[in-house]
This record gives sequence, C-alpha cells and structure tokens, in this order.
Amino acid sequence: MNCNTGSVLDSVTEQLLKEVEHSYKSTGQLTDELLTALQFVFQTTLSPALDLVDHRNITRISSPCGRVLYQVVGSSGTPYTCLSTSIYCSCPAYRYSVLMKQDHIMCKHTLAIRLAVAMDLCKELVVTNEELVKVITNMD
Repeated sequence: MNCNTGSVLDSVTEQLLKEVEHSYKSTGQLTDELLTALQFVFQTTLSPALDLVDHRNITRISSPCGRVLYQVVGSSGTPYTCLSTSIYCSCPAYRYSVLMKQDHIMCKHTLAIRLAVAMDLCKELVVTNEELVKVITNMD
C-alpha cells in the first residue's frame, strides 16, 4: 500500500465512522447501505468487530491525568490493549495482518473500538495513574 492509498483509506474510514455515529445517534441502528460500505472497506474484519461491540467487550480506561486507552476482550477471552491515539493493538493479528502482510487496515479490536466510540457503546473504567502505567507496561 503506498502513501496515497493509505491517506485515501484514512479519509474513507473517517467519513464512514462519522456516518456510523450519525446513523446510530439518529436511529439506534446502522442502515443496510452503511453496513455494505463498511463491509466493502473492512471486509472480513467487520463482522467480528461488530460482534465485539454487540457483546460490549470494549472498555475505555482513563486516569486522572487525562490519559486514555482501550481494552478489548477478544473472542477467545483474551484482553488486548489498544492506544487511543493510534490504531495499535497488542493482538497477534495486528502484527501479522496489518503490519507485516498489510492486507488489513486494522484488526478487529481496533475496528471494534472505533465503532463502539462512534456508537457510544464503550464501558467506562477510571483507574489511578499508577494502575494505568501497569496496564501500559504489560502491553506486548
């Protein structure tokens, strides 16, 4: 994937997520047309990501200093930590499919976070600064 393709995909992704937010706030659901567009862009990652959102497996973790990260309990029950300022995830699929093979825009965990944030469906957990540091230092 070259730089221009990446920036176009980033723009398309951001626009789709804005439409997800608007649609979900307006009607409490996603239209078939929007789901089709999401499927076209995210392909095999979309369905498992929506499943994670449906099961409310995404937690927004924040601390008093204002730092935020997300934890997603994957389909296997394993919690994966994802940074709020990037599309990084600690899962093996991220390293393999997104970084090495570059055949996915993001893993199902990061897509689930983006969808859950757009639909306001994240659980909230406030921790101390020290607890947040422990979570970050235990990331792979």
